[in-house]
Amino acid sequence: MANDWKERLGVVFSTDPDYRYDTAQEQRQETLPPSQQNLRVWLDRLKGGRTATVVRGFVGSQQALAELGKELKTRCGVGGTAKDGEIIVQGDHRDRIVELLTRAGYRCKRAGG
Repeated sequence: MANDWKERLGVVFSTDPDYRYDTAQEQRQETLPPSQQNLRVWLDRLKGGRTATVVRGFVGSQQALAELGKELKTRCGVGGTAKDGEIIVQGDHRDRIVELLTRAGYRCKRAGG
């Protein structure tokens, strides 16, 4: 038996010799194709009064979200982040991001803010 104690941290001891620990594997979320994505582009205020453009509604893996975020940040020439299903781009780039997403085949709209 492999030494998998690191995967079982926080699991209570079992006296059953046939017990198998259920180490939950994170389910891979299926990334929808761009034409099936329904994205919303928001303007948000961050700490210190700075503005940021936020893209919400992405359905897919964290890796696909990070790749799309990197592409948008590169095209806008600014920094930002992609986490928790959102892409945050520094500054007000709503029009540019909607244009880039539409050109890439995504369904998106400006929303709020």
